[in-house]
Amino acid sequence: MRQLVIGDIHGGLRGLQQALDRCEPKAEDVFIFVGDYVDGWSENAETVSFLIDFSEKYTCIFIRGNHDELVYKFLKEGDHNPVWLQHGGESSKASYAKLSEAEKEKHILFYENLKNFHVDDANRLYLHAGFTNLHGPHYEYYPNMVYWDRTLWEMVCALDPNLSPDDEAYPKRLKIFKEVYIGHTPVTRIGETVPVQKANVWNVDTGAAFKGPVSILDVDTKEYWQSDPVWTLYPNEKGRN
Repeated sequence: MRQLVIGDIHGGLRGLQQALDRCEPKAEDVFIFVGDYVDGWSENAETVSFLIDFSEKYTCIFIRGNHDELVYKFLKEGDHNPVWLQHGGESSKASYAKLSEAEKEKHILFYENLKNFHVDDANRLYLHAGFTNLHGPHYEYYPNMVYWDRTLWEMVCALDPNLSPDDEAYPKRLKIFKEVYIGHTPVTRIGETVPVQKANVWNVDTGAAFKGPVSILDVDTKEYWQSDPVWTLYPNEKGRN
């Protein structure tokens, strides 16, 4: 059994399908998606429909991303957050205009059933963004921090790579879990387009919303599969660039 973690998709369904084809899914695989399925390329509602169908064939764990929460509020409450609209929301709004009310209800249920985080049997944590509480995400005072936080990734990027986990100065947050898998902050910001490890944190957001690919990482072997840069699959669109 492979345990495969999938980075941010942002409506780039063609990238997701290409990456999945390249990893050759097997019936016994477990797929853990770290969120941000929407807000970017044009196939936002189509991406969620694909994921709903995909989960009927394979074991899937779907984590909540900040963009998923924003789209949920739009569908459920009619929230037209202007900042959201500027950062990919317009593409999701246009995509959802094509769906029937019955289909939208099915998607609302999908969003409501997303998990804020997941811990597997090997004490590996999966969440969209990060956490601030020194005891872990279970203890966050504001539960939405797990899909908005950037401090975890900023901290490990600034951490001295020679610092030992036994050192008194080593961040306590990093000692709770064997490994942590996140998305949210694209690694393209540090000049990378592949999954990046800093300390025991793996970032699998390889910039699909911008100039990077969709990535799938095997958490045991660290082998990964990627789509082409997603923007090349949507040549007539701007994405979130």
